[in-house]
Amino acid sequence: MTVTETATASDGQRERQSLVARASVVGAGTLLSRVLGLLRDMTLAALFSRAATDAFFVAFTIPNALRQLLGEGAVSSAVVPVLTGKLATENEDSAKYFFARIRAVSLAALVTVAALGMLFAEPLTELFASGHHARPGDFERTVSMTRWVFPYIVFAGTAALGMAALHAKRRFAVAAFAPGLLNVGFLGAALLLPPVLLARGMDPAHALWIGALVGGVLQVAAQVPALRAIGYAGRPVWDPWDPGVRVVFRRIAPLTFGIGVYYVDLVLSRRFLSELGTGAQSYFSWASRLCDFPQGIFVMALSTAALPGLSSLAARGDREELTKTWAHGMGLALFVAIPASVAMAVLREPLVAALFQRGEFDALAVRETAQALLWQGGAIWTVSVVRQILPLFYAVGDTRTPVLVSVVDLAAFVVLAVVLRGPMGHAGVSAAVAGSSTVQMVLLIAGARWRVGPLRGGELARSAGRTLGASAVAALGARGASQLAGGGVLAALVGGLVFVTLFGVAAWGLGAPELSTLFGGVRRRLQHR
Repeated sequence: MTVTETATASDGQRERQSLVARASVVGAGTLLSRVLGLLRDMTLAALFSRAATDAFFVAFTIPNALRQLLGEGAVSSAVVPVLTGKLATENEDSAKYFFARIRAVSLAALVTVAALGMLFAEPLTELFASGHHARPGDFERTVSMTRWVFPYIVFAGTAALGMAALHAKRRFAVAAFAPGLLNVGFLGAALLLPPVLLARGMDPAHALWIGALVGGVLQVAAQVPALRAIGYAGRPVWDPWDPGVRVVFRRIAPLTFGIGVYYVDLVLSRRFLSELGTGAQSYFSWASRLCDFPQGIFVMALSTAALPGLSSLAARGDREELTKTWAHGMGLALFVAIPASVAMAVLREPLVAALFQRGEFDALAVRETAQALLWQGGAIWTVSVVRQILPLFYAVGDTRTPVLVSVVDLAAFVVLAVVLRGPMGHAGVSAAVAGSSTVQMVLLIAGARWRVGPLRGGELARSAGRTLGASAVAALGARGASQLAGGGVLAALVGGLVFVTLFGVAAWGLGAPELSTLFGGVRRRLQHR
């Protein structure tokens, strides 16, 4: 082995050893954000009617989806790999030069999109939620919320770009904890503003879009000290012809097409839900929120933490270390995602009842949300595989394959939703999401094998088999324990505790190496601190 190969292998080993430690930082921040988000949703469910929450979920879906694509999507697919590559192969000044220019271009794009969104709020709402016309006042309320929540994309997109610089410099803490401030804004506005708005003759539900804007401002402000500390808080510089910016444009070009595909998917899902009666939008959204919990706390944290390291290894051209490091992260992701899928499906109704059943959220809402959670929760592991495999494509500069796969994913979703929404109602839309994510997973794995080479499939299959076996043991015990506990909060607590305990014991008995890897990485991080 040459000196260069030895150095690259050493880099790969360091990346694998530090992956869990870095992911634990991102996961801790995401955990806080998810807990605050859960408190937010519990507050909204109790204080606002289903008509009000339906309107807000539709209104926030539009700019939030653009934020995910133009902000976080562009950051993960193009900006982080390019910035990391400059740091690995050029120098610090080159990286800062590039970042100042991409900030200017990003800000211009975000402001333009926000202005267009406010201007065309009514046709956008017509596109997403024409079914709201059937309920007097619902459509107008949704249009108003959509118009005023759109500037959120400017703040969220700016925060996403700041996150790119922090991740490239391996500074994960601030970028991980800042998103929780969005939920702080929501909670403060939801608890404090409705009486004030009502006293002035205004719709109290408008407190929700105010909370979104306040939270967006807080996210940006929280990053400023950390960006100054690494020297990336300078003024934006307008130079769209900069070579680095042009590389980002080339990588984002397929993503732009993907935006169209993604929006067709989003439009259809929200339109289907808008035609399925009051509450359908909310049941679907609350189930999605619960699924975001395990996905965000660890699976997305692993994906986020892995991207800079994978990009660095890809920039040096070592595919062996690249796939080894990626497979290590995928095994850890499945070790969390598979039991999460099983637990969500088995404990869905006690979990929803314990978290939401109060105030405006009645027993009917519990049953309907649990039905959506059965399908969305059962698909957590497929979504997690997709989330974990995308950074591999982005690291090697391939943004085209994921977009092409998303076209097939969209077709699968449309067919399944059209077939299932009749007999299953809003749960059919959730089932369609689960089915299409499975199609996406299979195609992305095939694409990655073609693009990168062997993906250590046998190793991953053995790991997944052990995890599935431990999850099955835990599911049997948790189901029985929750039934014996009766219902409500006690059933959820007992069932959850039994599931986690039995899964840990079974995984240890099956000799799952992921167990020691996870605890060892977190322990090293705590000792380092």
